[in-house]
Amino acid sequence: MRVTGRLLFVLIVALASLGAMSLQHAEQATTDKEIRIGNVMPYSGPLSEFGAIGQAEAAYFDMINARGGINGRKVRFITRDDNSDPATALELTRNLVETEDVHLMFGSFGTPGNLATRWYLNEKKIPQLFVASGDEELSQPSAFPWTMGWQPPFRSEGRIYANYIQAYYPRKKIVVLWQNDQFGRMLYKGIQEGLGDLNRHVLVDIAFDIADEHLDGHVSILKRAGADIFVFLGVPSTASKVIKLAASLNWHPVFIVNDASASIANAMAPAGLENSAGVISAAFLKDPSDPAWKDDAAMKDWFAFMDKYHQAESTNSSAALYGYAAAEALAQVLKQCGDDFSRDNIMRQAASLKGYHPSVALPNIRMNTSPSNYLPIKQMRLVQFDGRSWQPFGEVIETAFTEGAAR
Repeated sequence: MRVTGRLLFVLIVALASLGAMSLQHAEQATTDKEIRIGNVMPYSGPLSEFGAIGQAEAAYFDMINARGGINGRKVRFITRDDNSDPATALELTRNLVETEDVHLMFGSFGTPGNLATRWYLNEKKIPQLFVASGDEELSQPSAFPWTMGWQPPFRSEGRIYANYIQAYYPRKKIVVLWQNDQFGRMLYKGIQEGLGDLNRHVLVDIAFDIADEHLDGHVSILKRAGADIFVFLGVPSTASKVIKLAASLNWHPVFIVNDASASIANAMAPAGLENSAGVISAAFLKDPSDPAWKDDAAMKDWFAFMDKYHQAESTNSSAALYGYAAAEALAQVLKQCGDDFSRDNIMRQAASLKGYHPSVALPNIRMNTSPSNYLPIKQMRLVQFDGRSWQPFGEVIETAFTEGAAR
């Protein structure tokens, strides 16, 4: 009986092991048919207007799946709401990695949240790709080889505005209204670096909070300073209010707004097209609300995509177009992976883009990466709003920072 009992025990253990192995193989076979992508977005909270990025990305991968997926695999895009809270972003990211077993994190929004999750993702060797932030601290391959940015750096963008002022208005007085967070600070830092000795011409700068209720007072103070140039650095909803306030005070300075606010549908039109005429910015993507692109093939594809897969209230959201372009770029990386969707290879392919042009990027804007270059888009164009459309002027501007200079 004792021998039989032992044999029975061995058989039970052996069968259990075989069952576990079969289950493991079954799970592996299932997961081999999909690519799991994690994402964190501010669908609620003070920056919820940028939740349109994640919604467009989800719709883009629905389109990809309807067309058969990528290299024979369907995409499972798992996006979560962090309410613009870095601690929540970290908790959600951990869950996506440890529970959902995502292959990578992609396009999560905002500098604070991405910085909060960077150490964790690099320790776990999980790709943190094409983060929705222009902070070049998120593109430091020697220190954080698993984290890569996407858009042009904020500081570089700020330098473009400084160089424009130096070239066209070298002796004019300047005022700046900037959003009091990492986003606004880095943009303003780039302007200060670019102006150099001309910083003495900045008469007043005012930092405002995202929910600031005193914008009218800020704009009034800036007008009374007697400046010729007004630089606004913030989000579209605030930009529209500020442009309208300046017009109501009969103040018509040279008006510069940052790229994120340069949206006809989300900023210029709400402010009043006549009030917005003359506004200057720098851009790297087309504006879906700009009639200049009505016959553009890529934008026709965009509107068809929105009608079929997204069905949002408006097809003119610049934030949604940003998400579409970023998802298109990630799809290119995943196509380059062939049959190898290991995290190592995903990161390797992300760091080997050569002259890739997102379809809705402005002409001659290209993505290039390497193991030592984690700034995929390093070009922008100066544009001016004529009351109807954005008019580009000057050449395509290279905005590249070296990794050392970015610190």
